[in-house]
Amino acid sequence: MHLRICLLLLVITYSVEARVTRVVVEQRESPAFSGQVFGQAGQFETLRGRFFGELDPKDAHNSLITDIALAPRNARGMVEYSATFALSKPIDMSKASGVLFYSVPNRGGGAPVGSSEGHVSVVSGWQGDLVSPSRPARAGLQTILVPIAKNLDGSAITGPVIERFINMAQGTSTLPINTAAYVALNYQRPIALDTSKARLTRRSSQTAPAVSVPASEWAFADCSSSPFPGVPDATKICSKKGFDPAYAYELVFTAKDPLVLGIGFAATRDLNSFLRYDTSDANPVAKQIKWAISRGNSQSGNFIRGYINLGFNQDEDKRIVWDGVNPHIAARQLALNIRFANPGGAAGLYEPGSEGTLWWSDYADTTRHRPSTGLLSRCKATNTCPKVIETFGALEFWYLRESPNLVGTDAKHDIPLPANVRRYFFPGTTHGGGRGGFGTATPAPSAGCLLPTNPNPETETMKALTVVLVDWVTKGVEPPASRYPHLDKGELAAPNAKAIGWPAIPGAPVPDGLINAVLDHDFGPGFIYQDLSGVISKEPPAVKQTIPTLVPKVDADGSDLGGVPSVLRQAPLATYLGWNPTATGFDKGKQCGLQAGYIPFATTRAERMSSGDPRLSLEERYRDHAGYVAAVKAAAEKSVAERFLLQEDADRLVAQAAASDILAKKMP
Repeated sequence: MHLRICLLLLVITYSVEARVTRVVVEQRESPAFSGQVFGQAGQFETLRGRFFGELDPKDAHNSLITDIALAPRNARGMVEYSATFALSKPIDMSKASGVLFYSVPNRGGGAPVGSSEGHVSVVSGWQGDLVSPSRPARAGLQTILVPIAKNLDGSAITGPVIERFINMAQGTSTLPINTAAYVALNYQRPIALDTSKARLTRRSSQTAPAVSVPASEWAFADCSSSPFPGVPDATKICSKKGFDPAYAYELVFTAKDPLVLGIGFAATRDLNSFLRYDTSDANPVAKQIKWAISRGNSQSGNFIRGYINLGFNQDEDKRIVWDGVNPHIAARQLALNIRFANPGGAAGLYEPGSEGTLWWSDYADTTRHRPSTGLLSRCKATNTCPKVIETFGALEFWYLRESPNLVGTDAKHDIPLPANVRRYFFPGTTHGGGRGGFGTATPAPSAGCLLPTNPNPETETMKALTVVLVDWVTKGVEPPASRYPHLDKGELAAPNAKAIGWPAIPGAPVPDGLINAVLDHDFGPGFIYQDLSGVISKEPPAVKQTIPTLVPKVDADGSDLGGVPSVLRQAPLATYLGWNPTATGFDKGKQCGLQAGYIPFATTRAERMSSGDPRLSLEERYRDHAGYVAAVKAAAEKSVAERFLLQEDADRLVAQAAASDILAKKMP
């Protein structure tokens, strides 16, 4: 059948008597997705455009937004913003499921999707440091324009900003100021190019003392085409003697004109509330939404945790916004509602995120001398808590500081989960999971990492748990019991080889010293730790103590115990890790960022005996190809029965195993 896809370019403006004041549909693609038919839901169409909103800074639902009281106001005393959105829905809305599924964009990336279930899919902009009036967004990026805060007398607000530089090439003279995105966006800049009013230091290791670089030996400038002091440039720094890759450099300068980035939380709340509750013609899905669900991965999962903690799941009319949420591979709160925030950070040194409330139940953080609270404290008080499915893998323990979420900051007791929360741990996975598949070919390591990239997937389990979450919200079907490591069951230990039971694998590294520790930072008196909000006045922050952290114990292969293992983990071809040492550079021997590794098994018993490998070979585990396929089939059937795998995916995985080369050749 020939499909004709019509792309309509149009601008349709709707005025809305609500917190979302105007919706502009700039593009309608019908049918979308190249005319694909999604099961009984049929074809979808996609609407793209911009929505405009305003916030009452005096309303308690908004007043906790950092600096909103210092944002410019319109004639009605409101604070305005505008953001992009994209929405996909069945063309025939009689086939829609009644579910609004909002995917929180990660660093502006994300697009709506079609589904055979007929869910309405939405994305929108929330991260205000990605774009400015002088720098339009690239196509497809979801963005938001938020105001700049000013002192009440109209003068500029200033504050400290930190930037770290490592692993530059030998002989580099000029480095861009990248992490502080607002510098490149022509919003905030150093208030002066005078280096005596800034500070550049360097250190020879992560624990070595910082040594100041004299102000006369560097400049806010570009020296790539002219000698020091170069061409003045507020977005770059230049070194008279060149930067030495043996050191890490830290730049602290005073910036001005902070964006009111916390508005991103409120804009997300108000768009979702509008789509769910507004009955006017301005709403493209008016009267069609019964339930609203959200998912966020990594940074956007941290967004969900912060959103709930700050009470944004109640709209200004005191109604619940999301009925269910799935923060995935997200162990912290998002550093968004902070003056001069850098919400694009990822658990790097000095980056806030683990300082605040991390646990779902109320917990007294006596280690850091903070009162009892939980991520659900505000929504419990207003009866607007969603059902929560929390999912994460092994890498989140080693790099993203997962431990306090489970056992608190003293690491002495398991923190129980509330009835509306389920938690599922994916053992032996990298951040977001690997490519999957069944093969014995070992790929090259990820850039800068020592071990090959871990292929153990999370995709199929996440698909199944999406169905579980939707059924929980829409039908009241209880999810499977939570499955994650517990301290009282002896499943967690200190992050070193001896404690976790790491086997002596010939030639393999050990995990000692790889943990990305949780640091107790002092950001100054204006910082609100429980909410991860407020004003940072100390950069770099003082480190008061290191919080004890734990990781999962491992089996005889060195793979994590417990949780919800993938089919590949249940029929393993290797040791699947949550860590991977850095191979070169300033961080050599430390955890290689968000990458986890794996160590393949020997094929035959003779091979492993020759190398002294204590782990059973593929031959000893499965005997032959048919034995391996049988193991995959049994694992798939078990996962389907437990509701952690869809039948269609089980069939596909078994077929892939049957077509693989695992023990396909007859053993000698």
